[in-house]
Amino acid sequence: MRRIAIVGTTGSGKTTLARQVAQRCLLPHVELDALQWEPYWTPAEPQVFRDRVRLALSGDRWVVDGNYSAVRDIVWGRADTVVFLDYPFRLVMGRLLQRTWQRSLHQEELWNGNRETFRQSFFSRNSILVWLLRTYYKNRRQYPTLLQQPEYAHLSTVHLRSPKAAEKWLLSCKQHSV
Repeated sequence: MRRIAIVGTTGSGKTTLARQVAQRCLLPHVELDALQWEPYWTPAEPQVFRDRVRLALSGDRWVVDGNYSAVRDIVWGRADTVVFLDYPFRLVMGRLLQRTWQRSLHQEELWNGNRETFRQSFFSRNSILVWLLRTYYKNRRQYPTLLQQPEYAHLSTVHLRSPKAAEKWLLSCKQHSV
């Protein structure tokens, strides 16, 4: 495990786990959201995003988190391991509500000056909470199917269904990545 991609639905804990893996296994951490979002929540131009991802993953060792189908071919093509966080909806929604509330309350800067606001997060069609409702079940069906595609046969997959399973896997991570 030298090049690890962590995927899962919004709010599943991809970035948190990626940071833990990076620290424990001494791997550079790449957050796809940081490469995608320009100031004022403007998405990067598709080719700019792809170029940023290619550059960020050009090294021999890394852990990356994110779910962007526009760069999946690059990420999964370079990865040797995909970790799929497949947690119950109630857990993910609870975590996402808590995270979003905290980010909105404290006006935490995310990427390139972007911040979540109460209005955007709780009272908008573009709400991250609405996004979870739209994508949760689709992602749960999609990832196992994608991981069986011939172009991804080189990948080792880790399917984690609970935070306890993730903790256990993280403890074994350092042994395999060095």
